[in-house]
Amino acid sequence: MMYEHPLAYVLGLQGMALMRSFTGEHGRAFVEARVAEIRKLLDDESLAGAGVEVARVDTVDGYRIWSKTYDGPNSAFDYDEPIVNEIVAELPAGVALDAACGTGRFAAALAGRGHRVLGVDSSPDMLERARVRVPDGDFRLGDLRRLPVDDGSVDLVVCSLALAHVPDLDPVLAEFARVLRPGGHVITSDIHPEGVARGVVPPVRLADGSPGRVATYHHRTGDYVRAALRAGLAVRRCEEPSPAADPDDPPERGPASLVPWELWPWSLVGFAPEAARAAVEGSPALIVWHFQLPA
Repeated sequence: MMYEHPLAYVLGLQGMALMRSFTGEHGRAFVEARVAEIRKLLDDESLAGAGVEVARVDTVDGYRIWSKTYDGPNSAFDYDEPIVNEIVAELPAGVALDAACGTGRFAAALAGRGHRVLGVDSSPDMLERARVRVPDGDFRLGDLRRLPVDDGSVDLVVCSLALAHVPDLDPVLAEFARVLRPGGHVITSDIHPEGVARGVVPPVRLADGSPGRVATYHHRTGDYVRAALRAGLAVRRCEEPSPAADPDDPPERGPASLVPWELWPWSLVGFAPEAARAAVEGSPALIVWHFQLPA
């Protein structure tokens, strides 16, 4: 069980902003404004007792709930798709594995480029939608740590927005290397470690109406590199796309609101918009990797 308090979040934003000012990014007026705003937030009675207990939900249950709306607007897609598609465009068509394929977002794109597509996911509900989306794909129920795929049978592995949900990267990267043919490629994208640390974690409502978040783990940038190298993969490329700066709005938009809970933490930004802008300005949204198994 997790405990989420909106006051803790907005004070955290203030602290991040003040640390950046402490290193010279902002001056005296900014610091004094932040301190005054902190005093105001501490006196805000609407925030005082607004903490909630939040269940940590496993990926199967979480994505069963989320599968109904997963293909709706999702800003993460805007960051990883251009980079992943650019890398894939430079590779010859072959057998491609969409690992943690979800509803088949990348499986469809890979099939459209002439790849023979395999898809693996631990969520039957996601797989059901993927099969409709890519009728010619071969979709299998399975775990990233024990892929139901033969050794050395694929040319490309794509894994999007999934590795942050596994507690240990090593067995997953080792599985990707196992199923690749020599010279094969791996492309992964995930919420950036900085975003995970700020609470950018999928929210869900449980059957009884109580709040939950899909279990997510904070993997540092170096954790990906070390796991890849231990699996025998070479690093080909790393990208960290960031939101475009907007001088009029904080990077994570939304009015100050405690409801609905599903909009946390984005709706909480409105309680401290200037601190939010300073805290996350220039911070990457995703981290995208391109690895290759030596020939």
